[in-house]
Amino acid sequence: MRFPRHDLLPAAIVARSPPSIPCFSHWHAVASAVHDRILRSRSLAHTKQAHAHAATSGILLHHLPASSALLLAYSDHGDPAASLRLFHHSPLKLSGAFLWNALVRALSSSSGLHSASLATYNDMLRAGVRPDDRTFPFAITAAAAAVAARKGRELHGSVVKVGFFCDVFVGNTLLTFYGAIDDLSAARHVFGEMIHRDIVSWNSIISVFSSSGLYSEAVRYLLELKRTDLSLNSVSLVSTLPACAALQDKNFGKGIHCIAIKVGLDLVVTVGNAFIDMYGKCGDSDALIHAFWSMQEKNDVSWNSIIGSLVHIGCYEDSLATLRDMLAHKVKPNSITMSSFLPAVVELEWFDIGKEVHAYIIRNYMDSDVFVANSLLDMYAKSGCCNKGSDIFYRMDDRNVVSWNAMIANLTQNGAELEAIMLVKSMQDHGESPNAVTYTNVLPACARIASLKKGKEIHARVIHIGLDFDLFVSNSLIDMYVKCGRFNLAWNTFDISDRDQVSYNTLITGYSESPWCSKALDLFLDMQHVGLEYDVVSFVGALSACGNLSALKQGKEIHCLSIKKLFNTHLFVANSLLDLYTKCGRIDLGKKIFDRISNRDVASWNAIILGYGMQGELETSINLFDLMKDEGVEYDHVSYIAVLSACSHAGLVERGKKYFDQMVGQNIMPTQMHYACMVDLLGRAGLMIEAVELIRNMPFVADSNVWGALLGASRIHGNIEMAQLAAEHLFELKPEHSGYYILLSNMYAEAGRWDEANQVRALMKSRKVKKNPGFSWVQTGNNLRAFLVGEASQGPELDLCYDALVGDERMSSACL
Repeated sequence: MRFPRHDLLPAAIVARSPPSIPCFSHWHAVASAVHDRILRSRSLAHTKQAHAHAATSGILLHHLPASSALLLAYSDHGDPAASLRLFHHSPLKLSGAFLWNALVRALSSSSGLHSASLATYNDMLRAGVRPDDRTFPFAITAAAAAVAARKGRELHGSVVKVGFFCDVFVGNTLLTFYGAIDDLSAARHVFGEMIHRDIVSWNSIISVFSSSGLYSEAVRYLLELKRTDLSLNSVSLVSTLPACAALQDKNFGKGIHCIAIKVGLDLVVTVGNAFIDMYGKCGDSDALIHAFWSMQEKNDVSWNSIIGSLVHIGCYEDSLATLRDMLAHKVKPNSITMSSFLPAVVELEWFDIGKEVHAYIIRNYMDSDVFVANSLLDMYAKSGCCNKGSDIFYRMDDRNVVSWNAMIANLTQNGAELEAIMLVKSMQDHGESPNAVTYTNVLPACARIASLKKGKEIHARVIHIGLDFDLFVSNSLIDMYVKCGRFNLAWNTFDISDRDQVSYNTLITGYSESPWCSKALDLFLDMQHVGLEYDVVSFVGALSACGNLSALKQGKEIHCLSIKKLFNTHLFVANSLLDLYTKCGRIDLGKKIFDRISNRDVASWNAIILGYGMQGELETSINLFDLMKDEGVEYDHVSYIAVLSACSHAGLVERGKKYFDQMVGQNIMPTQMHYACMVDLLGRAGLMIEAVELIRNMPFVADSNVWGALLGASRIHGNIEMAQLAAEHLFELKPEHSGYYILLSNMYAEAGRWDEANQVRALMKSRKVKKNPGFSWVQTGNNLRAFLVGEASQGPELDLCYDALVGDERMSSACL
């Protein structure tokens, strides 16, 4: 008989009188058969059929196991309302705690109605039904799932009161409850007072501490378990291995692996998967691959784990080979496989393979998965395909915060900074709250377009929602203020925030490229004092500051430190050392550094070419430029600036023109600096008309560098008319620059045109432009002191500087 309607009251069925039962043994056989049928129900329809059979046979009036199984079956198949109706109309609910326990369990474990489960427990007490040894494990489990701390503690009190505390099942569920509410002290106390402990007790306490981040304690409990008479099971290992991974203790993990092999647990697929995950997080690729191929049984989690682990530790090519092995073993990749593998495509820049993977994803209908879509969006963003990434984003039906963050990063990385900033607002309009990653992605967009106003707005929003103490956000704010030229705001943010290597490196690099280079050196020293390790960026920033300050002594000290820390052979550091020595006039030391660089790049060649050019060794500079091509290094725009500058100072007009045409033929678009070099080249050679024609034919408006070059050439040849033309543009482009006014005024004075000279001086005065006074650096110990022209300082500091100068003079005399 079929159960005809869902809304038919179970009471009508339950209330039917059972048919006459010929004997107890026959009735018991019928009850067992009905009970078995309920247990074998695989759908709601099957459950209803079993219900109808139980009702017609009268089993539900007398057989508690069948009624309990039916409650659980309805809840398991998504109809908890039917479970409640069946319970409320059952005459068996007053016979004891059995049916109440079943309902508490059904509502919590199967339907996720944890509050309703706890309410059923309360109704049970009001009905005068005494809880038994199974009531509390089910109720405490519901409290743990609901994270109902108060109710769980109340249940703990009742357990002690009614005398069930010694029950091992009750103790185990209390451990799980205190782990769920993060009360590790209470969990430790419960475990310590348990008279009887089984393997579940030990596994529970290990899991509680491992999942709460107290990995060392989790490992300690496993060692204590080993000293008992209990045997480890698969759960023991699976609970402990994440702690080994978090502690990066692969040796202890290998010890556990040996135990697993000894007792045969390595054959359990979940244990094998846990070992793959542990070795992957510990970065041991050999052990990872060996553990995977030693598994006799593998499931899709096994394949996904090894692919994800190989990507995590940087074995990108191996991850592709493993994906091919997966297909060869007839295991179908799923959305987790694809989202795990796509980062390898990005790292190796295998974007053609990425497109093939995308096609596979579409063919297998995985493109609607939000994690796969996010990985595809990230891939296209990092491949420079901004539009393709945007298409994926706007076609997504479901977007999470990761989707929005990936799209913002896509726009920021591909030059659409304003769109990235606007997308943060759109994200909020769509009901998604920006997080720390959102602001970390959008702040570089503000930095790149020097949008201080937008950056400040984001900073205010960050403070408002309490994310200003996030290290990544504060570092992004520091970087934004540095690139907007607001070093005071960058310093304020740095001063009140947590700091790491990136925080210091950002400010060191920023200050090294500013007028306050000495501040970069102070930060470099402070970084060591606070216990942070230097990295490549730290050394590059500090050496750049020394080069800009011509602080040769500090530069040499940092060079020695880089040798001690084994950073001196790193290409970026070697290039910075080369730049330092050439700027300090020690081209001999620069050449030694250059000769020792085994993997010279374009920056290495540019630095040595510029260095020889600055020292007036123009022929060597030009020869090095030609040799650079012979060495197979492609020229870039800086290379041409260096060689054009050398040609200009050497008076090699035709050769300079040849290099300029060669640059254009190489599809390097000339910049303002290239045109400035060409104007200087022509101007120094006296080809003033040709220089002006070049400026007028430029594809963009000339800047102060170009007009400054023309003004300098006019000064050399005393061409006042050309100087006037250049000065008119310079006074508009850089009205605050005193040098242009003084240069033109001096030219007028030398030509005896005093009225014009006075007019320029008057213009300078009306614009409140002041000439920057000359100054000299004097180094005493590790301190740099600037002395202005005409400064009459008194005191011990001046005496120290004087003594240092006298001492240096005496040493020089002794050497001579």
